[in-house]
Amino acid sequence: MKIINTGFKDLKIIAHKRHSDSRGSLRETYNKKIINWDKFVFEYSTISKKNVLRGFHFQYKHQQSKLVTVIKGKILDWVIDLRRNSRNFGKIYSIILSENNCKSLYIPKGFAHAYFSIQKMNIIYYKLSDYYEPKFEDGICYNDKDVNAKWPKTKLIVSKKDKLLGSFQNFKTKYKGL
Repeated sequence: MKIINTGFKDLKIIAHKRHSDSRGSLRETYNKKIINWDKFVFEYSTISKKNVLRGFHFQYKHQQSKLVTVIKGKILDWVIDLRRNSRNFGKIYSIILSENNCKSLYIPKGFAHAYFSIQKMNIIYYKLSDYYEPKFEDGICYNDKDVNAKWPKTKLIVSKKDKLLGSFQNFKTKYKGL
């Protein structure tokens, strides 16, 4: 396992080693001896079909850091830095995560998260530092002009809830930052 820093404070890429043979493959996705800067308490996975877009989501109370790993498939993963005092406040970062490139993304508290599913079947596994609290959940609309995330030019499958998320300007007015 190798830790790669991004240009965003504490946002990290984790490159895993895959061991393959005629039976299939094995990869270590988490090792507390290596990823020792956070305490994870909650895990879940999502399954998304091709062209599904989820996000941008965050919790304004009980903020969560996340370790995002693709077990099957391939996604275009995006984050927005919402940390009030960050030099990257309001900036976005994207990365392809897939079962083939064996990378995970560690997202610290204070980011909004979204992803687009590229392959027919995508299984995404999350480790989180706090529990899901729906009453403290909010988000920023995926197609907000101020965010300017470059999604694939295809018919996106987006939930009604995600289509109704507010703008980045609305976020700044309401929260000032996380």
